[in-house]
Amino acid sequence: MQIDNIEIPFGTTGTVRSLAVYRFGDTSKRPQLYVQSALHADEIPGMLVSVHLCNSLQKLEQEGRVLGHIVVVPCANPIGLGQSIQGVPLGRFALSDGSNFNRSFADLTQAAAARILGKLTKDASRNAALVRAALQDELQMRPVTSELAALKRLLLSLALDSDYVLDLHCDGESVPHLYTATSLVKRCEPLAALFGARAFLTAEISGDNPFDEAVSRPWTELSHMFPEYPIAGTCFSTTVELRGEADVSDILAAQDARAIIDFAALNGMVDQALPVIPKAQCHATPLAGVLPIMATHAGVVVFNKAPGDTIHVGDEIARIVDPVTRQSTSLCSTISGLMYARIPSRYAVAGQRIAKIAGEQPIRSGKLLSP
Repeated sequence: MQIDNIEIPFGTTGTVRSLAVYRFGDTSKRPQLYVQSALHADEIPGMLVSVHLCNSLQKLEQEGRVLGHIVVVPCANPIGLGQSIQGVPLGRFALSDGSNFNRSFADLTQAAAARILGKLTKDASRNAALVRAALQDELQMRPVTSELAALKRLLLSLALDSDYVLDLHCDGESVPHLYTATSLVKRCEPLAALFGARAFLTAEISGDNPFDEAVSRPWTELSHMFPEYPIAGTCFSTTVELRGEADVSDILAAQDARAIIDFAALNGMVDQALPVIPKAQCHATPLAGVLPIMATHAGVVVFNKAPGDTIHVGDEIARIVDPVTRQSTSLCSTISGLMYARIPSRYAVAGQRIAKIAGEQPIRSGKLLSP
């Protein structure tokens, strides 16, 4: 096990933050798996999963059973971890500019295409190395002038060299669910089953270039730009939502770490008996098919449905009760599907998303992710 502590530049005077990076196996070997936790720094479950994962990987490495190169970043957002107001952690948005920590990663496709033009061959391995180098070179050429931009560049740089990328998050209150590109669904299905996902949401472009898309989408786009050369399918990435914010326990973390190790074994990175993949609890549905349930006015939220419930058209999801007027408003679903997440608070303001339902048919367009 190798531990690197990489300093993040552009901190304020007198402060230095660093990113801890754990490496297992031979850094020169492939396949390479990259796992990061808590990019939204107030989403805690992934941190404990990383602890269990690193403990297991250390033992496997000592036994000579790590065949590829596995990288784990247990706390991907030291900036967000340092943000709190009167004891309340604020890890989703940067206090410096209000931006979401998991949005606006660099879009490298066009610049990388210019770098590889005329250099591709019929050799898939050579092309993969060429594309990785082009993406890295372009990323490093782009200037950064803030600690936040430096962190995003560092995280993306660590992931771009990988064949598989897992970004561990959680929702407010939720069942396990995953996000990935539509073109990566087949490769993601075993992972979704291993995690016991109840929703599996797909989009080629979800909007605002989140981390997982910034890693894998260039490969898909480049394969479309250069269809005569083998590029497609080289990099797989997904966002894994590990239930809700309060679902933190050693039992759950060990279970999730085992799912990651089993996925690594399936893809030739760990020497162990291949796992039996559980029966899938859901199938892929479009992210554009998700119905956000919105509060129509401020008030107390009284939920009638919970994450994991099957929803039918017309079902009452919640009531919003105005404590002053004593009037309440029913919020009902206009689609059938599965309610996979809701907010942990029981008070909402007008226009706030309080729950999400995964449906079968697209009903939205444009930016598809929550703010």
